[in-house]
Amino acid sequence: MLVDGKWTDAWQPVQATDAEGGFVRQASSFRSWVTPDGAAGRTGDAGFRAEKGRYHLYAALICPWATRVLIARRLKRLEDVVSVSIVEPAMTDQGWRFGDYPGATRDAVNGATHLHEIYTRADPRYTGRATVPALWDRERGRIVNNESSELLRMFNTGFGALAGEPLDLYPRAIQYTIDVLNDEIYPSLNNGVYRAGFATTQAAYEEAFIGVFAMLDKLEERFAFGRFLFGELLTEADIRLFVTLARFDAAYFGQFKLNLRRIADYPRLSAYLKRLMALPAFRETFNLDHIKRGYYSIKSLNPTRIVPLGPELAWTPAK
Repeated sequence: MLVDGKWTDAWQPVQATDAEGGFVRQASSFRSWVTPDGAAGRTGDAGFRAEKGRYHLYAALICPWATRVLIARRLKRLEDVVSVSIVEPAMTDQGWRFGDYPGATRDAVNGATHLHEIYTRADPRYTGRATVPALWDRERGRIVNNESSELLRMFNTGFGALAGEPLDLYPRAIQYTIDVLNDEIYPSLNNGVYRAGFATTQAAYEEAFIGVFAMLDKLEERFAFGRFLFGELLTEADIRLFVTLARFDAAYFGQFKLNLRRIADYPRLSAYLKRLMALPAFRETFNLDHIKRGYYSIKSLNPTRIVPLGPELAWTPAK
């Protein structure tokens, strides 16, 4: 963690807990928006006009929050507009690191070794965790935004005509309904898996555990009809759900002690994952090796750092 711009201690997955021993997620610190004309977004400063080659995304293939944005970037065909650096999967004592592990990259923009160097370059007095995703502005030498839910929407509309695909992941007619569903799934499932895995008391773990499986059961019923969460329409809600479901059997089931049922035990959710994996944007941003090596590198949960050989995932394409 950075304190006043200086790295202070070995990386830890939990920086804060509530009174019941529950995991508390750090709030994102950079909240400006890229917009087609450079006008201010819902939060933050103006001046971040959509331009080809101006912005660079720092991401991790292990991380569900970063993968949300990678999927949107691919769906909207923004690969030639926004460049990307991918950190190595295993956490180091200084957090995320750039390097030569297969699927990872060096930082060709700022020449950093660790992600926290990007944060102190953006703000020399920064205090907090250095997280992915983070969108960097080459022109102004700062982080635009590091909140994945906002970056997901930014990549949907913020780059305007620069996007090569007109698909709208957040259609105006159902925005309220999408928001309601996101607000239901996030605390119980997207963040619920972390609340279970990083709980420091039995009570906090059990509360999160129950919430996770209650939501999985509810989602299994929802897919009695429709290919996606909103029928035949692919939306940001599917991206947000996919990244959690796709990591469940390989990481959360064992490492986070969420071992009541696997996604493989839910026929409709498994079929849903298979449908999404047939789409290049989902398939090409999914890296099982990074996911397993990343989650099982968390020393506080797995001191030996042994990475399991399984599981086989029936919904992934055959190699």
